[in-house]
Amino acid sequence: TKTVGIKRVNHGGMGIMKRWMMTGFLMLIMALAGCGVPDANPPGESKPAGKPSDNAAEITVAGNGGKIEKAIREVIAPKFEEKYGVKVNFVPGLSGEILSKVELQKNAPQYDVAMYVPLDVQRAADKGLAETLDPSVIPNMAKVDPRFVAVDKVGVPVFGLVIAPAYNTETFKKNGWAPITSWNDLIRPDYKGKTAFADIANDWGFALLYNLANANGGSLDNLEPGLKKAKELASYSDTFYKNSTQMMPAVQQGAADVTVMGSYAIAELIDSGVPLKMVIPKEGAPLQAFSATVVKNAPHKKAAMDFVNFLVSEEAQKQIAESGFYPVL
Repeated sequence: TKTVGIKRVNHGGMGIMKRWMMTGFLMLIMALAGCGVPDANPPGESKPAGKPSDNAAEITVAGNGGKIEKAIREVIAPKFEEKYGVKVNFVPGLSGEILSKVELQKNAPQYDVAMYVPLDVQRAADKGLAETLDPSVIPNMAKVDPRFVAVDKVGVPVFGLVIAPAYNTETFKKNGWAPITSWNDLIRPDYKGKTAFADIANDWGFALLYNLANANGGSLDNLEPGLKKAKELASYSDTFYKNSTQMMPAVQQGAADVTVMGSYAIAELIDSGVPLKMVIPKEGAPLQAFSATVVKNAPHKKAAMDFVNFLVSEEAQKQIAESGFYPVL
């Protein structure tokens, strides 16, 4: 498996990433307003956390399924166990779902490491659900490209990516449609009923909004141009999906020919035989990453720190790059 042809594009480095994340976080709060928040201390989960162990036999890591799960289970976990003598139990889930579980378990954590998209790294930090990471304990943090960092000393970027448009090349050739070269090219009546876009509460959806704003004279401080374009987009898009588990099947089954997704998801669809082409639009696409956090009061804190440090070692990052992600070093 190889990374799809992607060039590194950065809109202003670390500052833009953090501002983008904070803006998205505020919009996410507005999108979720009135939905209610689960009780952080449900019955049966109110026991105090156990004392972290420095002699762990195993740790539990929660992260995205698909390519991330495959990379950790098949390559990274065996190498980590060989080096440290610690087994890795991997629990797959979507970023927001993992964050909710970490919050529900905060008085008796069951996960040692939780992996999140940038918005959820910020949410975990704000809710006090992640340990502060010490560079002297995780020395490989110093090697990480700062453009990928969401929250300094809270989340360590591991699986680098871009969120970008992709289209079905066979459908485009059959219909004689021009290739997508700009974010604005996503707004075409030709695509009516054949798109798969995420809603604003998803990081893919917010990336689409931000990039439409950026392509039309807007910015993180002025998303109005993006909102206007998003209204045009909605007139040709029947459904806005909640997450990748809904969007990817739509593309795979031919229900959608145009989408905006994480580069790793596009690579996974291509590997499955879908004739997709990913595009870095002429306006660019910001870098970001799935980041690893050590859960606050993790049962096996030292081993969790060792695992995070291993994830950003040159050895692990080489394997991660071969799995379809950007290396973050």
